[in-house]
Amino acid sequence: MKKILTALAITTGLILTGCSNVDSALTLGDTKITTTQLQANVDGLLAEREKVDTTQMQLETGETLVRNQLQFQLLIAGFTALADELGIVISNSEVASRRAEIVEQVGGEELLPQALVSASIAPLDLEPYLRAILITEKIGQALAQNNVAEGEIQARVQELFVAKVNSLGIEVNPRYGEWDPTTGQIVAAVVAGDAVTPSTE
Repeated sequence: MKKILTALAITTGLILTGCSNVDSALTLGDTKITTTQLQANVDGLLAEREKVDTTQMQLETGETLVRNQLQFQLLIAGFTALADELGIVISNSEVASRRAEIVEQVGGEELLPQALVSASIAPLDLEPYLRAILITEKIGQALAQNNVAEGEIQARVQELFVAKVNSLGIEVNPRYGEWDPTTGQIVAAVVAGDAVTPSTE
């Protein structure tokens, strides 16, 4: 599931500066993701791993897990801001409907935790994730109605995302890495030090 958002995040030309506030992991415009929030995200995901069988999963660990979770938060924040700009509203009923579809796809409510762990989505991120997915779909539908070819829609959504992030400005705390506009990823720059400290797997 998360791959859908990741595929839309091949961004270029983003502004990167060091965060002046040591409590901030990342800021995007007025949106701030604190180190405490990121810690809660990582801890929640690690706690869920303890509840399911992960022996057949290839899971992120250590600083890679932290960086990728931070990028996941960036994607959600970026698409949320884009929806606000475009006047896209996602209702609670739409989120509930999509959640029900996913539950059916994975084989039932009891298997949802395992599916989320496999996708590296913390439980507290499920609703924001679903909203972001619905946002990308509505943008795609609007582009299709404006005669954008189906094969070009993903690239156009990507362009809109990049433009929005550029207009807001992005700041990444160097403890977590730096933004690489070529790969569209937050990559390792320095040792995370006393930032988020995932449990030993």
